Amino acid sequence: MKIIKTGLPGILIFEPDFFADERGYFFESYNRKKYEEHGLNFNFVQDNISKSQKGTIRGLHYQIGTSAQGKLCQVISGKVLDVAVDIRFGSPAFGKHVSVELSEENHRQIWIPPGFAHGFSVLSDEAVFMYKCTEFYSKPDERSILYNDTDLKIDWITENEIVSEKDRKSPRFAEIEKDFIYGEI
Repeated sequence: MKIIKTGLPGILIFEPDFFADERGYFFESYNRKKYEEHGLNFNFVQDNISKSQKGTIRGLHYQIGTSAQGKLCQVISGKVLDVAVDIRFGSPAFGKHVSVELSEENHRQIWIPPGFAHGFSVLSDEAVFMYKCTEFYSKPDERSILYNDTDLKIDWITENEIVSEKDRKSPRFAEIEKDFIYGEI
């Protein structure tokens, strides 16, 4: 497994060992021992899968308090642009984001720890997106940021956006509360 550091501290990209032949392919999408060998000890409690059509944007989402989630994200089929935004007040990277293409071809995964908002846009005709979470979903602790907030300058690389009513009504980045303080997570 190859680990790639990104421009945001804490956000990591994983490229699992991949084996292909005339029958198809095989790779381990998660092996706790291998992640622990690299000093990454996650306690996953929930797996989520979504299927979306081209142009769909989901996000930017996060949870707060004891429900704050770390997420290990990957694409089962199709292709997405995955985005993480640093929302830790006082962080040198506060308000900055990183984006990475995840696809069934590149088999990449992205680790997004608590303290980051997360979203993705679907670049293929459809995509099946899977992510493992370190905490259970909690509606009272759910928060979001307006996906197209001009302060964030995120290029979702999509036209004809399909966005839920809830995500279109999310608060702007400048309006989020200080739920995460850099150095306290």
